[in-house]
Amino acid sequence: MNTLYIRDQDFKGEDLLVDKFIIGDYENCSFTNCNFSEVDISGYNFIDCKFENCDISMAKLNNTSLQKVSFKNCKLLGLHFENCNPFLLYFTFENSILNFSSFYKIKMKKIKFINCSLHEVEFIESDLPQATFEKSDLMGAVFQENNLETSDFRTAYNFSLDPERNKLKNSKFSINDIKGLLDKYKLIIE
Repeated sequence: MNTLYIRDQDFKGEDLLVDKFIIGDYENCSFTNCNFSEVDISGYNFIDCKFENCDISMAKLNNTSLQKVSFKNCKLLGLHFENCNPFLLYFTFENSILNFSSFYKIKMKKIKFINCSLHEVEFIESDLPQATFEKSDLMGAVFQENNLETSDFRTAYNFSLDPERNKLKNSKFSINDIKGLLDKYKLIIE
């Protein structure tokens, strides 16, 4: 079976619940104001693609390839990124909502979350050295058994992170939000 190869295309205002989206390889494509909500994009390959103002909430990502993909102003609720194809996996997020998503056992260096909402997101057994959580809200996010060495949490807020259950060597934190590292001790910090 031949896979469709699409390069350098701009998709705007597509509603993929109504319009059929053809499985294939999408390289250097942009998706603007598209609705992928609850769509099964399993097995699709996105390489050097940009998603802007898209709703991708609850989409199925089984063996989906996301290689050098950026998400800007997107709604990505309840996604299981651990189901993606791990080969050359790399993506960044800016001004996006990723609440209730999961990054279980994800291996990715230099992942970036810039001004994102990450409420109740699971970071469990992930290898994310040099991650950036710039101006991102981590309320209720779960961090367990991760490698977050040399990561930047200086402008992140509402996080609770146990240094005994995560590797944090050379990670950066703001003195104002250091309480997020001490939550488990039930200390009163004024």
